[in-house]
Amino acid sequence: MGWHQGRRAAPATLPACEKAYFPPRPFCPGCGAREVSVFAASGRATLHSYVIHHRKVPGFEPPYAIAVVELEEGPRMMTNIVDCPQTPEALQLDMKLEVAFTPMDDEITLPLFRPAQGTPAGERA
Repeated sequence: MGWHQGRRAAPATLPACEKAYFPPRPFCPGCGAREVSVFAASGRATLHSYVIHHRKVPGFEPPYAIAVVELEEGPRMMTNIVDCPQTPEALQLDMKLEVAFTPMDDEITLPLFRPAQGTPAGERA
């Protein structure tokens, strides 16, 4: 089960090279080995990069941040930042984040991220 089902993160790791990657796939993108396993990630991340989008698209009300976050376990993933002002002042690079599973409809739940609990928006890791 993966994030798309409202579960914890599901990066994969390879026992041989011990590098986590996301999204999971049947082989390691670094060394090509096929002996991989899936593990539940912590749900903690830091903000690596973002852009504030100002056009309306289905499911999102502008402005909203399209971001790349780095999971505590190492892999990076694209997501959105929620529950904080969508401004450069609030969205500081390296800020601490936590996953916020957000149902989009009856079948799809997305792993969005918000400032970590007890961390004011804009505080760096």
